[in-house]
Amino acid sequence: MKENKIVKELASWFLVILMGYAIAFICREYIFSPVVVDGASMSPTYENEDIILVSKISKIERFDHIVFKAPYEDEYYIKRVIGLPGDMIEMKDDVLIINGKEYEEPYVNRNSVSQMRTTENFTLEELTGEKTVPEGYIFVLGDNRLRSYDSRHFGLIPLDDVYGESKMRIYPLKNMKIFYKPVE
Repeated sequence: MKENKIVKELASWFLVILMGYAIAFICREYIFSPVVVDGASMSPTYENEDIILVSKISKIERFDHIVFKAPYEDEYYIKRVIGLPGDMIEMKDDVLIINGKEYEEPYVNRNSVSQMRTTENFTLEELTGEKTVPEGYIFVLGDNRLRSYDSRHFGLIPLDDVYGESKMRIYPLKNMKIFYKPVE
């Protein structure tokens, strides 16, 4: 009688633990996932080794921070969405112009330079050959423009390559690094 009760108790604990792992796996695989920032391309918004929570179900909008598969490497990058499908993009005298409207960029790291320009002049057409961002693509830039490898270098990002949107910044947990996917 006592052995039967112990077996039932162990079976119930096993079921609870199994269900917990299943729920955690489903959430991490399809809803949200933690990732580690690797590098300074998004400084000061994110610093090296910051841990962020990425939502895999968010609708991507302009100025969101997204994680995406790097175009030429087996890595993930984190950058800011600047251009959405249909947008015309231009940078002139360090002023971002989207569809003819000027935008302030308070998130851009301008502290490391005194009077030097942070972002070179460009148009989307000069960089990509496209007048507007095509359907199914986005244009991204890092906040630390002088140290960022972004759409100015590798072009437009397919929306299918977006891993998710950064929703929350968690400070570094250096000993937990093995559990997270690094992003640049």
